[in-house]
Amino acid sequence: MASTFSGISTALSGLYAARRGLDVAGQNIANANTEGYSRQRLDLQAVGGSTTPAMYATDPGIGNGVAVRGVERLRDAFLESRARVEHTQSAYLAALREAYVRIEDVFAEPSDTSLQAMLADFWAGWDDVANHPGDMAARSQLVQRGAVIADGLRAAYEGLSSQWRTLRTQTEAYVRDVNESAAAVAQLNFTIKRAEAAGMEVNELADERDMHLLKLAELVGATAVWRDDGTVDVLVDGSTLVSGGIARTIEVVGADQIGDATTNPVRLRWADTHTPVTPEGTLGAMTELLGEILPGFAAALDDVAATLADTVNTLHMAGYDVDGGTGRAFFSGTTARTITVAVTEREVAVASAPGTVDGSNASKIAELAKRDDGADARYRTLVVELGVAALTVNRRAEIQERVTANVDAARLAAAGVNLDEEMISLLAHQRAYEAAARVITTLDSMLETLINRTGLVGR
Repeated sequence: MASTFSGISTALSGLYAARRGLDVAGQNIANANTEGYSRQRLDLQAVGGSTTPAMYATDPGIGNGVAVRGVERLRDAFLESRARVEHTQSAYLAALREAYVRIEDVFAEPSDTSLQAMLADFWAGWDDVANHPGDMAARSQLVQRGAVIADGLRAAYEGLSSQWRTLRTQTEAYVRDVNESAAAVAQLNFTIKRAEAAGMEVNELADERDMHLLKLAELVGATAVWRDDGTVDVLVDGSTLVSGGIARTIEVVGADQIGDATTNPVRLRWADTHTPVTPEGTLGAMTELLGEILPGFAAALDDVAATLADTVNTLHMAGYDVDGGTGRAFFSGTTARTITVAVTEREVAVASAPGTVDGSNASKIAELAKRDDGADARYRTLVVELGVAALTVNRRAEIQERVTANVDAARLAAAGVNLDEEMISLLAHQRAYEAAARVITTLDSMLETLINRTGLVGR
């Protein structure tokens, strides 16, 4: 048999549930612009009557109010997992695209100050000397154009080297970020596990942990595995970065300058076991740029310089200068860093025989511009490869940006705060609170009649 006072308990549970609902809506509104915040929702459950029969206690068929089971985070686990995958690829391509833009700035093709224009001026200078072999001004201009070519090659190489050093420094900074985020996830794992064991809400802590997980996915391509105790294990390249409350660290090793990158490539490894780590995301792009892309372009530039020096020197050493001397190399050095002009205007060997003033040897050198395996051809190949690679990365990055934006929009729709919805929720909980309060007021009036007026009939 139901107690006369059971209605008060039922209404009181309604008051409590409505108040919690108002608190949750207020929390959502307060964090509408908080990065990483997930919308929360009150989880309510109706409290039924007794399910255990007794001789003198029968259930009237009416429940006993409402119970608050907890406050849920509105997160879609599938969308979160996919977002980490897409952000990993997006971060990788974004880092590559930014690097290719800077590499293209180094070569600045096409332009009047590019290496291609310098080479064209250099070969034109040999034509001028061939047409005016006795003109010292033409010879002086040729030497100056050769010096400009050497300076251009050195400047291009230094530009690549400077970018390499910058990326090397950035890589170390990114690795520190990875280690810090891993340590933060481990600490949050410990805190969340302890709080859940005590029956406390951990939604905000879980939001903070998810932000670190997304950052780790972008930086190093980390994946996450949820455990039954509320903790998350983080994996990188198949190995554990975070397990429960314990975090490992990674470190950067390898060359400190671009010239050593081929023989001692920059790589990541676990600090405790020294086993290699193959990263994805931003650090995946960084290791690729430091170990392959930038050293590859630097080597191609060295090849252009070596080809230029070798082909020009071979013909120049067979010619004769103004004083009848021969066997001098026009360029010294065989790399983009070391190439320089090694002759003066009087030592330019334009003649094919001693004691003659003809430009036949200069004409032969000018024809080097047309060789399929000459410095011009090799440089054009370098520029074409750069352009194709940059275009490919740009297209892939644009496509990936759209995919990532679509996933983020779906995540926001599922977990983001909608102020219109929260206002509706506020009004609904407010009306529920008012109604529950009205029930208590009505029951209070009924009880007053029962207590104060019972037995007064006829008086």
